[in-house]
Amino acid sequence: MKKLIAGIIQQKSAATPDANREKIAGAVTLAIKQGARLVVLQELHNTPYFCQNENAENFDFAEPVPGPSTNFFSDLAKDLGVVLVTSLFEKRAPGVYHNTAVVLENDGQIAGKYRKMHIPDDPGYYEKYYFTPGDLGFKPIETSIGKLGVLVCWDQWYPEAARLMALAGADLLIYPTAIGWEPTDGQDEKDHQLEAWTTIQRSHAIANGIPVISANRVGFEENPEKKGEGIDFWGGSFLADGQGKILARAGNHEEETVVAAIDLEQSEKLRRTWPFFRDRRIDAYKDLTKRFRD
Repeated sequence: MKKLIAGIIQQKSAATPDANREKIAGAVTLAIKQGARLVVLQELHNTPYFCQNENAENFDFAEPVPGPSTNFFSDLAKDLGVVLVTSLFEKRAPGVYHNTAVVLENDGQIAGKYRKMHIPDDPGYYEKYYFTPGDLGFKPIETSIGKLGVLVCWDQWYPEAARLMALAGADLLIYPTAIGWEPTDGQDEKDHQLEAWTTIQRSHAIANGIPVISANRVGFEENPEKKGEGIDFWGGSFLADGQGKILARAGNHEEETVVAAIDLEQSEKLRRTWPFFRDRRIDAYKDLTKRFRD
């Protein structure tokens, strides 16, 4: 088995970017001590989840790529010899901002980036106010440990995104995430939402025969404009193999550093016995490019 030991950092957000970066550095160091060669961070890990409301001052959190955060995490990746998947609020130009995942190679170089393609606009998740949809497409990022199919949060609900990454040669799918419950949700509803979130991502692993890594934030974050309201981020970060089997999973309420070994040779074996790619009817899929089929 060609193993890749991968880690997830699931954390509660501190108040400032500097505090979050230092907190992440300590957790990544812990993952390295457990053998990790790839570490994935949660979505927009530098700050609290500011998209709970629309506030122009929050654009001050954005930064260029490369910039202060990529410099910090580049040094960290080089010092620890780890491939690091980060998630940043990118200022591309005045008035043009993206939700961008940046991958740092283990020598500190920027291996590549992915700009979030699917942008939600729901109560508590007003991301269309902040983020321009991505324009880099669904292209894996080549690294020393393999081709990383990096997507971001809302992308995880779309089988098309996972499929296109797999068709482009991704060795695994990676989802930095920020998702949680409304505090007023009943326990049954909370359980249904969490199960749906886990199941859809495991299904991407099965349908494409490649592992999935999903890193979510955890803990309650109050809405700055609505005291007492907010999002209870449900954690649940996990790693699954190409058959959707959970290799390791974090809890729903605490900070955790989760590490597991991934078999990078499994995909070849799976695709020989479950030849989904062979049997795709690509001649019959043209309607997928329509908004809705009448």
